[in-house]
Amino acid sequence: MATPLLDPAVPGDAHAAQRLATEAVIWLGTVDAGGRPHTVPVWFAWDDPKVTIFSRPDTAKIGHLRTHDLVSVALDSAEQGTDIVTGSGRARLSTFGKVEKALDAFGRKYAPMLGDQPLDAWLMTFSLPIVVTLDRFVAWHSTDAGLEYRSLPSRG
Repeated sequence: MATPLLDPAVPGDAHAAQRLATEAVIWLGTVDAGGRPHTVPVWFAWDDPKVTIFSRPDTAKIGHLRTHDLVSVALDSAEQGTDIVTGSGRARLSTFGKVEKALDAFGRKYAPMLGDQPLDAWLMTFSLPIVVTLDRFVAWHSTDAGLEYRSLPSRG
């Protein structure tokens, strides 16, 4: 089990964790065989320090991940650019049996967006789980007391 990056007792960490739990889209950055970056919006489930994504198996991002496992993630900026959450780590292709906890969280999170479509039907198309384990996290958020900046792991 991976060690969480965020400390819920730290206000900035708690804020970032809340955004990661509730935001609908995270941007996933991969790199193609030639080193060209490729960034796409994806639905995701967060379980510190893991981001679980479900993808069609025939996408460019899956091809990239088969060659390069280093990725970046970022939420859309909020508060006119003063609320930022980004991270990086390694991605691995997985199976439904290995992501049951994330699958349950994902189903609860996106049920309103799926409407009448059952999650099982949606997963017939987006059938390949991707698990990103973050090893780097950067976030900042403007508060009444000033800017809360967090870079994890801290660098001495």
